[in-house]
Amino acid sequence: MPVISPVPAARPARIPSQRDGADDTVAAGTTVDHLTETYRTHYRSLLGLAALLLDDTASCEDVVQEAFIRVHSARKRVRDPEKTLAYLRQTVVNLSRSALRRRILGLKLLSKPMPDMASAEEGAYDQLERDSLIKAMKGLQRRQREVLVLRYFADMTEAQVAEALGISLGSVKAYGSRGIAALRVAMEAAA
Repeated sequence: MPVISPVPAARPARIPSQRDGADDTVAAGTTVDHLTETYRTHYRSLLGLAALLLDDTASCEDVVQEAFIRVHSARKRVRDPEKTLAYLRQTVVNLSRSALRRRILGLKLLSKPMPDMASAEEGAYDQLERDSLIKAMKGLQRRQREVLVLRYFADMTEAQVAEALGISLGSVKAYGSRGIAALRVAMEAAA
């Protein structure tokens, strides 16, 4: 199998000092001045390109700024300064794609809210109802309150309530009926 040897990279042209004075040869790659001028001239057009790919202004500005930072750090690799704008455009497109990918992934990873989850307003309303129910329950006679709590909150049958309280089944029904009627009146008055 043949061995492939890497081609040595071309050496950048020598930057003459002012003492040499003979030649105005510029080093290979984009200069900081050229990149600054490109920034001033094409910032809005690159922002518009990002706006076509992304939906919010802040993300567009971030993408364009990041593109300039990346091209600035790799400016020595841009052999032809005239291609700086093309590099910037491609970097803006690539960074926009990455931003969209991150958003899609974030949306997939977000936990979905439970469909029967109550809103904060519903929770507050339920708390108010509970408070008025407790207040109305405290206004009942002791036996009525005991029967209703055992029957509806402890989920006991009428026979179990009668046995627990040591009263007849008919008394459980009477206390329960009168207690519910008194609760209805108290809750309507509170509303």
